[in-house]
Amino acid sequence: MKVLFDDPDIIILDKPAGLATANSPRGDNSLYVELINKFGDGCFVGVVSRLDKPVSGVVIFGKNKPAAACLAKQFRDRTVMKEYVAVVEKRFPSALGTWVTWRDHVRWNDTSRRAVVDRQEEHGHAPKKLEEVDGLSAETVARVIKRAGEVSLVELQPRTGRRHQLRVQLASRGCPIVGDRMYGSRLPLKSEDIMTIALHAQKLTFDHPSTGVRTTVEAEIPRFWKAQYNILFPQ
Repeated sequence: MKVLFDDPDIIILDKPAGLATANSPRGDNSLYVELINKFGDGCFVGVVSRLDKPVSGVVIFGKNKPAAACLAKQFRDRTVMKEYVAVVEKRFPSALGTWVTWRDHVRWNDTSRRAVVDRQEEHGHAPKKLEEVDGLSAETVARVIKRAGEVSLVELQPRTGRRHQLRVQLASRGCPIVGDRMYGSRLPLKSEDIMTIALHAQKLTFDHPSTGVRTTVEAEIPRFWKAQYNILFPQ
C-alpha cells in the first residue's frame, strides 16, 4: 500500500491494479480492508472515491466523518478535478494535442455487467453546461498526446463519475483501452498475472476538508506500462 498523502483528516493511496477499492467479497482484500487493518478495529474509514479493480492510481479516503462528508460533497458538486492517462488501441478521434469534449448518455446493463452508450455528442473544448438526462449524462474532456503504431497515449478529465465511464466512452469511439477485453481490446497488458487495463488515475485535485487549500496529489504511471510501451514514454 503506497501512501501518497496522510494527515489527521484524509489519507490518499496509489491503488495498484487488480485490487478493489472497497466492497470486495468476504475474504477478499481491498484498499478499505487494508486501511481497517492499518488503523485497527473501530476506526473510521470513509470511502469517497473509487476506481475499478483493474484500474490503478489515486484514491482518497476520509479519516473522520466531517472530512468524508466534505469530500463526498465536492465529488457530488463536481469541484474535484480528476486526471487520467490511458494507452488505447487504434486511432484516437481527434488531432494530436487537441482537446475534445464527449457528452454521452451512459447506462449500466445489469445483465451483461457493463456500461452501454446510448447517445454520443462531441464538441470542441469550449465549456458548455452538461444537461442531465435521467441522471445518466457522462462528460469527459480528452486529448491524444502521443501516437506510436497501433497505440496512443491519451489524457482524460472526466467531469462526471459514471460506472466504467472512461472505458465505454473510449471503446464507443473505436479506441478501447489496452487490456480491456470487456470493451473490445485485442492487445494484452503484461502485468504479472493480475487483472489490469492501461487506465491510470494520475492526479486528483480537491479542497482540503480542514484548511480549504486547493491540493493536488499525483501517482506515478506504472513502471510496467513504460516497459511494454517505452516508445510512448521517452526518458
